[in-house]
Amino acid sequence: MERFDTIVIGGGPAGLMAAIQASSAGERVLLLEKNASLGVKLLLSGRGRCNFTNGEENIDAFLDRYGENGRFLYSAFSRFGPAQTLDFFHKNGVETVMERGKRIFPVPGRADSGGQRILDVLLLLCKKGNVRILRNANVKALKVKKPLGEGALAHVDRLITGIEELEAKRYIIATGGKSYPKTGSTGDGYRFAQAAGHTIVPTYPALVPIKTRETWVKLAHGCNLRNVNLKVLVNDKKAEEHFGEMEFTNFGVSGPIVMEMSSRVPDWLDAAKEGHEPDRGVQLSLDLKPALPYDKLKTRIAQDFQTAGSRRFDGALRRLVPGPLIPMILELSDVPPDKPVAYVSSEEIEALARLLKDIRLTVNGLWSFNNAVVTRGGVSLKEVDPRTMRSKLCDNLYFAGEVLDLNGPSGGFNLQVCWTTGYVAGQASGA
Repeated sequence: MERFDTIVIGGGPAGLMAAIQASSAGERVLLLEKNASLGVKLLLSGRGRCNFTNGEENIDAFLDRYGENGRFLYSAFSRFGPAQTLDFFHKNGVETVMERGKRIFPVPGRADSGGQRILDVLLLLCKKGNVRILRNANVKALKVKKPLGEGALAHVDRLITGIEELEAKRYIIATGGKSYPKTGSTGDGYRFAQAAGHTIVPTYPALVPIKTRETWVKLAHGCNLRNVNLKVLVNDKKAEEHFGEMEFTNFGVSGPIVMEMSSRVPDWLDAAKEGHEPDRGVQLSLDLKPALPYDKLKTRIAQDFQTAGSRRFDGALRRLVPGPLIPMILELSDVPPDKPVAYVSSEEIEALARLLKDIRLTVNGLWSFNNAVVTRGGVSLKEVDPRTMRSKLCDNLYFAGEVLDLNGPSGGFNLQVCWTTGYVAGQASGA
């Protein structure tokens, strides 16, 4: 049986960073990847451009983006936060650019994408550190020795793949979560963690489109809206509000502001189960004209219709909403499409203004992990040492990346978790 100092399970961003850091201390490191290629999901991030971190300089503000669990990262960020991540890649020849929302991307070369540029750097550093890489290595199980006495820690004895058993002093689980399972993230790390006695916080898709009960959304399928306001109502009480871009799908809604709020949907649905009236629960209130108060919008519609003269109602709507949205508005309005706007009553104008300010959608779930960018939930942070990423239950087991119960919004926050936890786990393993 071959023996290593450190075995890293998972060849994504967290695993690669962990392997690099462990090897920098002179450790004999083996990196196992179940796919034929490494960094498959990394190459997909940012549609290939790889928004690999965020330029927010206030660390407290940065950590707030992870919710309550962000506090777990304070110690790790003090050692390898976004500033150190930028410095790491800059020193390795990656030029960067900051874009909207302080998103930071690599400047790609002539023949590669931003994601490929980042991956090339990581693979080169693995090579320099003599990290041995096994591809198509599907880990079946970790063999764990259970603690014998009270207060004693478990111990990983060896690792079993489909063709051999491997042994190391330390093991780092960096297998990702369940999002984009076609990239190899199928929740294997949760199974390994449970074998060592760890609790898995229930997992849900995050940064994912939201499904709605209303089927008329398909009438606006593909319509992208800018500068709209989307409010979440739980039992008719506002829970959250976002301004920005969204779009309609065949089954609900998507886009930046929708995906931003998607990780909270399971909580809202649970809260809505008690005490809500029929047809209530979790609703989205879409304001297509947030810059115009209701009274001003009503006046503008009346003026537009007066100017339009004999034009049909469906034609006059083009001055109020994007063309692809008109079929949906016609479905929700009581005004006949062919009615001349000169004959649209004041009551109908008031109803149209109310509709444009408050289109209601009923949330009934999320799209699947197949469509999710990240996973909410994972290995409980209560059972992991935030200073080292070492298990508090198993003396030679470490965690890094999405397998942990850490997720943030889009904008480079989730890849930053990979860099930070991978760095800390690798450093601690090699110490």
